[in-house]
Amino acid sequence: MAVVAAVGRQIKAWREAAGLRAGEFGAAIGYGEDLVYKVEGGRRIPRPEFLDRADEVLGAGGKLAAMKKDVAEVRYPKKVRDLAKMEAKAVELLAYGDHNLHGLLQTDDYARALFGMRQPAYEQNEIERAVAGRADRRSIFERSPGPSLSFVQEEVTLRRPLGGRMVLRRQLQRLLEVGQLRNVTIQVMPTSREDHAGMQGETQVLKFGDGTAVGRSEGAFAGRPVSDPKQLRILELRYGMIRAQALTPRESLAFIEQVLGET
Repeated sequence: MAVVAAVGRQIKAWREAAGLRAGEFGAAIGYGEDLVYKVEGGRRIPRPEFLDRADEVLGAGGKLAAMKKDVAEVRYPKKVRDLAKMEAKAVELLAYGDHNLHGLLQTDDYARALFGMRQPAYEQNEIERAVAGRADRRSIFERSPGPSLSFVQEEVTLRRPLGGRMVLRRQLQRLLEVGQLRNVTIQVMPTSREDHAGMQGETQVLKFGDGTAVGRSEGAFAGRPVSDPKQLRILELRYGMIRAQALTPRESLAFIEQVLGET
C-alpha cells in the first residue's frame, strides 16, 4: 500500500536524521527492532500510538503524528470502517453468534487465529489489518454513557480451540471480564437445547439514538442488511426468542467459568 510505504520511508528518514539505530529507536518508543524494520519497510501498518511516540522521540514537530489520519484510511478494510462507524453511533446492540465469537468479544490472538483460517488464505498483512480493525472496535466498551450490548453465543464457540489451548483460555477469561460490565450481557446457548430459534444463522441488530436501526441475519432477507421497521421487527422477535431459550446471564458466566476450568 502506497500510503503505508510512504509513512515508513518518512519514519526511517527522521530516525536516520536523529542518528538512531532501529533497535535504539524501538527501545525509545517501546517497540521491538523487528517491528520498526517492518514499519519502515511498509510491511506493517503503524498503530496511532506508534506514530505519536515516534513523533515525540524524533522531534518531528507533529509531522509524523499528523499521518495518523492517512494511515487510518488504509488500516482497515472499508466494510470494517463502516461497521465501526455504525457501532460507534449505536445505543443498543443485539448479536447472536453460532460459529465463532462476536468480533467485539474477541481477543487479538483469537481474531488472528480466526482470520488465519480463512480460505482463500489471507496474506499476513491482511490478517494484521483485520485484527487491528477488531481491536479498535473494542473502544465501544469504553464509551460513556455505554451502549447496551447483548450477546448470545453458541456453546461450541466457547469450546473450539482456535489458536490453541492458551489462546482459548485467554479468550474465555476475556469473556468473563466483559460479562461483568453493567451494560453488557453475555448468554450461552447450550448445544443440548432441543428448541432453538437461531438455526437460520447469525443475527445482529444495531439501534441508534434517533430511533433508526439496521440489522442482518444469515437466514433472512437474503442475508442483506435491512432497515425497514417491519423487517427489523422480525429480527428482534427472533433474537428475543433466542435469548429466552439460552442460559440466563448469571448461568452463562458460571458456564463459561466451567468451560475455562475444563480447558
